[in-house]
Amino acid sequence: MSSTDKTALYYAAVISLGGFLFGFDAAVISGVVGFVTPLFDLNEAQIGLVVSAPSLAAIIAALTVGPTADQVGRKKVMLVLALLYTISALASSIAPDVTTLVAARFVGGLAFGTLMLAPIYIAEIAPARLRGRMVSVNQLNIVVGFSAAYFANYFLLNASQSGAAWVAAVGLDEHAWRWMLGLEAVPAASYFFLMLLVPESPRWLVLHGQPEKARRILERITPAADVEQLLQEITSTAAGATASLWNRVKQLLRPELRLVLLVGFIVGIAQQASGINSVYFYAPTIFEQSGVGTNAAFMQATYIGIINVVFTIIAMLTVDRFGRKPLLLLGLLGVFVSMSITAYGFHSASYEMPPERAAEIAERLGTPELAVIGGMRFDNDLEFKGAIVDIIGRSALRANESTLIEAAIRMNPRIVLVGILGFVASFAFSLGPVMWVLFSEIFPNRIRGVAMAVMGVVNSGVSTGVQFIFPWELANLGTARTFLIYGAVSLICLLLIARLLPETRGRTLEELEQELVRRH
Repeated sequence: MSSTDKTALYYAAVISLGGFLFGFDAAVISGVVGFVTPLFDLNEAQIGLVVSAPSLAAIIAALTVGPTADQVGRKKVMLVLALLYTISALASSIAPDVTTLVAARFVGGLAFGTLMLAPIYIAEIAPARLRGRMVSVNQLNIVVGFSAAYFANYFLLNASQSGAAWVAAVGLDEHAWRWMLGLEAVPAASYFFLMLLVPESPRWLVLHGQPEKARRILERITPAADVEQLLQEITSTAAGATASLWNRVKQLLRPELRLVLLVGFIVGIAQQASGINSVYFYAPTIFEQSGVGTNAAFMQATYIGIINVVFTIIAMLTVDRFGRKPLLLLGLLGVFVSMSITAYGFHSASYEMPPERAAEIAERLGTPELAVIGGMRFDNDLEFKGAIVDIIGRSALRANESTLIEAAIRMNPRIVLVGILGFVASFAFSLGPVMWVLFSEIFPNRIRGVAMAVMGVVNSGVSTGVQFIFPWELANLGTARTFLIYGAVSLICLLLIARLLPETRGRTLEELEQELVRRH
């Protein structure tokens, strides 16, 4: 790798730390839900709101971040987003009630604009032959962030139960969830200061009449013999880039962009409708539904982090070799199969609590009426939970759900573990990194910010809906049907992408503008 390639990769790595923060923020709430649900006596809608608040705010970010970055620059906007991550982490950790917690997480969601802006910046500085790999660095940081959060949650949970003197001294024994949320402030502040070391996008500088500044930056990241030619190509596509927001939106709706817009919608919907953020944001909850208990569920969540990192690296190494479309198709097939396995695992479960175990739990919870459930058999989770609610109420069920399921469930939890890990692996080498690579490639340079904003709204909107309704789905549809729905949606998206998606690897952004957008 040349010195210019190394410099470009360094800039990409720093910029993509925003992806790490997104991943950490997304995964850390998975460990928090179990603590705040009984603490604040949350119902299914409130649980969904706590989890999905950042994604809801991300819709606003998607509408504003891209156009704002087009006007004032990529770097300035990302510095602001780094501050928002820091503020959100600190405010979430001291939240006294659910309203404050939701508001603090909403602020953090405004920073999710890094998910759209980082791929734009990286695509604009990366050599064409390495662009897929470099854009994928952002996704790698996302999954490293996921993994870090899962391991941090697992460590803090076990530490809080250790009885060590330092645990009580810092309040970890009573406030583990606050430490989980507050820890994010450390990488968020680091991101802000590292961002000061990277330059503005050279393509943005050209589009805003600063070619000499752009040339100096291109000389750091492009072989000297190619600088002038690349600068001319960028300049030739600059017309209309600084047009008004409304004019850029109208350009996005032109007939020659019909294909890429349709592809963008399909891929953006497929990524979230596959159920990925239900798994990421509720991982311990899902594993608890298989009866392994709380501590084991937190441990199994760390497996998700490891699998995520490994298969994202595989995607980085193959996306520029095999192309975007093959990875997407293979990944969606894997998602369908994995969700089907998970659904089968939960469908095979039955529930029967031994009388002596029922009596023990009833005495511990102070609900002697619960003992009547001992020896009763239930064919699915809806029947079992419904009976529990009828006896001790929904709030008591939410506070003790993991214990009750662990005592009663009859199934092989390894089936669920295999299905979930297979799903994460399939997503990690396909939909996860490839979507952002595609979005950074298929839209013309002059309207890329607006286009990414539109795609971000679509993606965040679907993500918010998936996260918000997941607790409702578990409570009303059951685990098996919930995961079966994800599998069916993935199969439909697989067929659409197989038919419509073109290949983009190996072309410069300017070549794609000249060739791809005219296919319709």
